[in-house]
Amino acid sequence: MIIKHSEQFFKWFTKPWVGGIALFPFILFRSKQSLQNAILINHEKIHIRQQAELFVLFFYIWYLAEYCFKLIQYKNSYLAYRNISFEREAYYNEKDLKYLKDRRFWSFLQYI
Repeated sequence: MIIKHSEQFFKWFTKPWVGGIALFPFILFRSKQSLQNAILINHEKIHIRQQAELFVLFFYIWYLAEYCFKLIQYKNSYLAYRNISFEREAYYNEKDLKYLKDRRFWSFLQYI
């Protein structure tokens, strides 16, 4: 896993409220300060695990499909994003820095 910051990437490809993104095997952060944020790093590491479990490509297909469904449901891009099962798992467990040690395979399914 490679952790970097890239303000330009976030300027061009993400919403203003996105502080980090996991693009297997990379984790990118909007600011250098985020490189010291253990909770945000843990959140993105949870996504890296999810991506590995779904062989990366299937993760992105599922993520996009679920986002589109939630966007229709909520009619709000932020609410759609926050209610994606992958995000729900990551947000719920991001403060538990030991979560990945005991996490079960495909745990995101319980957040659908």
